[in-house]
Amino acid sequence: MGRISPIPRLLSSSPWRFLAAFAAGALSVLAFAPFSLYPFALIGPLSLLWLLRSAPPKAGFRAGGAYGLGLLGFGVFWLHISIDQFGNMGTLAAIAITLLFVLVLAIYYGLVGWAVSRYLVMGLPSSQLLWIFPSLWVLGEWLRGWVLSGFPWLVLGYSQIDSPLNGFAPLIGVYGVSWIVLFCTVLLYRLLLPGVKGRLWLAGGLLLVIGTGLLLQRVNWTQPAGSAFRVSMIQANIAQEDKWRRDRLRPTLELYTQLTRDVWQSRLIIWPETAVPAFAHQVEDSVLQPLAAEAVAHQSDLLVGIPMWDTDTGAYYNSLLTLGAERAHYAKRHLVPFGEFMPLKRWLRPLIEWLQIPMSDFTPGSAERPLLKVAGYPAGVSVCYEDAFGEEVAEALPEAAFLINASNDAWFGDSLAPRQHLQIARMRALETGRYMLRSTNTGISALIDQKGRVIGFSPAFQTHVLTGDVLPMQGVTPYVRLGNWAVILVSILLLSFGLWRLRR
Repeated sequence: MGRISPIPRLLSSSPWRFLAAFAAGALSVLAFAPFSLYPFALIGPLSLLWLLRSAPPKAGFRAGGAYGLGLLGFGVFWLHISIDQFGNMGTLAAIAITLLFVLVLAIYYGLVGWAVSRYLVMGLPSSQLLWIFPSLWVLGEWLRGWVLSGFPWLVLGYSQIDSPLNGFAPLIGVYGVSWIVLFCTVLLYRLLLPGVKGRLWLAGGLLLVIGTGLLLQRVNWTQPAGSAFRVSMIQANIAQEDKWRRDRLRPTLELYTQLTRDVWQSRLIIWPETAVPAFAHQVEDSVLQPLAAEAVAHQSDLLVGIPMWDTDTGAYYNSLLTLGAERAHYAKRHLVPFGEFMPLKRWLRPLIEWLQIPMSDFTPGSAERPLLKVAGYPAGVSVCYEDAFGEEVAEALPEAAFLINASNDAWFGDSLAPRQHLQIARMRALETGRYMLRSTNTGISALIDQKGRVIGFSPAFQTHVLTGDVLPMQGVTPYVRLGNWAVILVSILLLSFGLWRLRR
């Protein structure tokens, strides 16, 4: 590769390579909300790829792991807030647990670094990185979002929700967008390599990808299924530390009820996740039945976030309950480990009692599909963390005319989490070609159109009612038809082809 200049030679030493990779991961956080500087989604991985040029496999694993530590350490450090403030752990223990969690997840990036370094050290053509690097990375992201219930936060594709590449989302989903971003990263990498031939072709390829994304933005994958109607999302802004206090139950319900009565003219009104801090049967006569009667009288539907208890089995569920023309409920299916349920509960029950997290032993719902009928239409519903799993949200289609997510990000305070979660919800709307109605406890509630654009939102940590018009949609995007498996299988096939070339 020619003579190495002093700075690259310095970075080729193990400690400096580690620090540079860590910095590249930290800078990649700027690509995500609330910063939304999407070019950093290329700059971070490009920096890592450059650092892997002269790294032996073990050093490549350390560099990849360092990138993961930087990305996740800065990007999801907000996890310690809920552990500290609501988990009865103490600040130091909360930080230690968060760092351990980040360290485990960084292994995925370490494996990518190891594989790429092993490939480059063997002196194989850098042109083959065009499909090897994106495929390795995306498989790592997908595994991170699947293994042990999954944590699909900071998937690279989310950072492109406002970039020219977002046109690929309805076609191949967020993991496909990640693949495209990393394909562009390798094109840039090869453009910067000394002595590489065909630079015009590489530049042309980069422009072609961006131009294709811009053209795809113009495609309308779905069509209106009826007239627009009015919807309101109630953001009561109940502090998490007050939410489950018994003396706060009545004031909380009075606030939600009053805010709701002010907007009965809306066809659909949505309360956030566990808006009612009591089991449904405990407030059936005093709250639910009167609200249901008022909803019917005003020809409106009310969707309430409320825990439900099965008195026969003793199981309780994180649910959404419809009140109005029809009464039905949906129980959250994909629960948060350690927050809503305890893995290996038989052995870890003492930890549940020590953490003392309110309502932390939910049972997952058993609904085959996440559908509820509201405002005369079937809606695809999700509760909080569930909207981070694109294929699970897409299970509601093609029937669902729009999407609803009821959430409570108050667990994580005024951190990056609520903004990142909103970005995830926007991607679900874009992938499916459906409006997304997002109702949260403390923010950020939002009305998102079928192109993933925010057309209205509630300010964080303010009591606010967001009202706007929703257009029901019909039809399916290619992503809804194919799911994530299209990108995953193509990535596996491309890596298999690369392995075959390697053996030859």
